[in-house]
Amino acid sequence: MNEIIITDMTMRQNHRNADFSLSFREKIELAKLLDRLGVSAVETTPISESRIDSLLIKSISSAVKESIVAVPVGLAEENVDYAVKALAEAVRPRLVIEAPVSAVQMEYLASKKPAALLAAIEAVTKKAAAAVDDVEFVAEDATRADMAFLKQALETAISAGAKTVTLSDTAGDMLPHEFAAFLTDVRENVPALEKVTLGVDCSNKLSMADANAVAALKRGNAGQIKACSYNLNSISLEHIAFLIGTRGESLSAETSVRTTQLHRAIGQIDRLCRTGSAGGSDKGSSEDSGVYLTAHDDMESVLKAVAQLGYELSEEDSVQVFEAFSRIAARKDKVSTRELDAIVASAAMQVPPTYELVTYVINTGNQINASAHMKLRKNGEILEGISLGDGPIDASFHTIDEIVGFHYELDDFQIQAVTEGREAMGEAIVKLRAGGKLYSGQGISTDIVGSSIHAYLNALNKIVYEQEV
Repeated sequence: MNEIIITDMTMRQNHRNADFSLSFREKIELAKLLDRLGVSAVETTPISESRIDSLLIKSISSAVKESIVAVPVGLAEENVDYAVKALAEAVRPRLVIEAPVSAVQMEYLASKKPAALLAAIEAVTKKAAAAVDDVEFVAEDATRADMAFLKQALETAISAGAKTVTLSDTAGDMLPHEFAAFLTDVRENVPALEKVTLGVDCSNKLSMADANAVAALKRGNAGQIKACSYNLNSISLEHIAFLIGTRGESLSAETSVRTTQLHRAIGQIDRLCRTGSAGGSDKGSSEDSGVYLTAHDDMESVLKAVAQLGYELSEEDSVQVFEAFSRIAARKDKVSTRELDAIVASAAMQVPPTYELVTYVINTGNQINASAHMKLRKNGEILEGISLGDGPIDASFHTIDEIVGFHYELDDFQIQAVTEGREAMGEAIVKLRAGGKLYSGQGISTDIVGSSIHAYLNALNKIVYEQEV
């Protein structure tokens, strides 16, 4: 029986799909779900902006305990350095070099001539192989490539140190028997493929991706299948894992995916990704991670926990956060990660407000979309806006974005009661992401919408202040 590597590339495809967006926290949660499911490898979004992507990959590397963490680095040598540093805590790190090998994609996507592309493949693969043991080369649009050039590209990557070579049917135009014949043809032309693992990646344009994957296993002798756990025009992870689990003997194949947990895990991933697809802003109250700190934890431990939450603090803010933590930890047995979020929001980077709330009016009901009409003050000038949303808080956040003229990624939104009774005070924590950094704002009010608006503005003012400075 051949152990088939199942690589989930939902995050990778998410990066390519403008209508589908997962937040920082949702990507980490997705990676955890896939790891628990027993998926062989989790492919992250590619390195494109070092600070943002490195922080995400660091967090995923810490969260994933068994699966390979695979990072696409493209054809840029500097991305290898960023990725290697970010993967420092990964149990099983992998670097993925992707290159378009068809004539049309080579020119329009890579802007390189054949000789230059081969040189780039060799240089980046060699650098990656010198840094980590596990390197994958992906030949994008391989089914439309000239066979002579495809042979050169694959031999170059293998010679430079690639341990896995993936052939991608990017166009998605092949039927199963055609795809199997293509794989056979490539194997005959590139004997060096016998030394490495052959992977496949198929578009679902003709709704044949799963069937092509089966053909690749049965007649193409593939050792890796790249799939998606969410419906993203690719091979279905659920279908292929279930098929191998059920009919693996006839395919001489087995996989590490825990098929008894498959349906439940895919349901959780589907709900997670549908939230990202809907683009809703109100994340609701986040669950606590179950991790606690106490008064016995030193500054290094506290700041490590802060970094795991996604924050990048200055030296001054680090001191202020630890001092605030110490005051709270002295009065109680445990400090949760949710409380640590609130400490960062209230103690780190306190700045003069650029935008101040003047008035807001919310209209909502079961027969109408929620709307928010708001006035903000900036440098003495009154700015006004109105927006619709999926709820009063979502509408409020959209209105602020409209007034400011920019939309920031909402990484997390938490609501919790501070006092009890009919006049209870509610605390809101809003975490916005900008330029690779996380900015947290806190708001307290008897009106939960009001506390949410104040928290959003608190985080927004920190971003604006740092950008202006």
